[in-house]
Amino acid sequence: MSQTSMTLEKEIITRTEVAAYTLKNVSFGYSPSQQVISDVSFSVREGERVALLGANGSGKSSLLKILNGLIFPTSGSIQCFGEELTETGLKMDKTNFQFRRRVGFVFQNSDAQLFNTTVREEIIYGPLQLHLSAGDIEQRLNDIVGMLGITHLLDRSPFRLSGGEKKKVAIASVLITNPNVVLLDEPTNGLDPRSQMWMTDILNTLNTAGKTIIIATHDLDMVRRIADRVIVMGEDHKVAAIGQTDQILQNRELLIAVNLIHEHSHWHGEVYHSHQHSHEGDHEHDHKET
Repeated sequence: MSQTSMTLEKEIITRTEVAAYTLKNVSFGYSPSQQVISDVSFSVREGERVALLGANGSGKSSLLKILNGLIFPTSGSIQCFGEELTETGLKMDKTNFQFRRRVGFVFQNSDAQLFNTTVREEIIYGPLQLHLSAGDIEQRLNDIVGMLGITHLLDRSPFRLSGGEKKKVAIASVLITNPNVVLLDEPTNGLDPRSQMWMTDILNTLNTAGKTIIIATHDLDMVRRIADRVIVMGEDHKVAAIGQTDQILQNRELLIAVNLIHEHSHWHGEVYHSHQHSHEGDHEHDHKET
């Protein structure tokens, strides 16, 4: 059994009921007139799969950045594993070190995350910053690239890879630090259908191993396949609803109100499709995934 597998199994046994995150009345704005998040409160339990669901511009990506300590609330409070998460706190080396070991973030645009000259250097950058031993880093590297099927990419430049390959490298660079929480911004963005299914499988595998998974997305099909619970953001930048995945996805009025589907959308099998109706009485069937 690999070291990574042993570590993941141990996490399942020792998982507690401590909240991974607790947000209370969190607001954020780049200026008083440009409110991005308004009075948001919720908790995420350890080991949950949670989707921050909302239309473009609803504030879900900014909310994910707050969870990762990239930006900070202009009002309200946020705790991570029972500890206050603040800008001042993360400036302290010990606090920042502990937080970065527990929380990993996969950007929507992989190019924003990749900056080293080879895939190998990219993936081991995080463990080097955490001062892990050379032997531990090499073992983790072999485990991760084997699991993701990217061993053959190690000596290539990350900037010469396909979109799907870049996404896998970005995920590997996060998973190698073995975080408790994995945050992903629009994880299926730019991926082909096969890669989207791969993404679903890997996130579900990580969750089975005890990881808390939080994604920001407007992809309803991804939410159905990956989330236990959904936090819906409205276009007013407030939480419109929180509930179990089936409960949220079956609430057509809610999804219409937050601009995730329009009134002629419906589930076809397991995917939402759009039906467009002409005013002359002609009934056009335009099956488009929304």
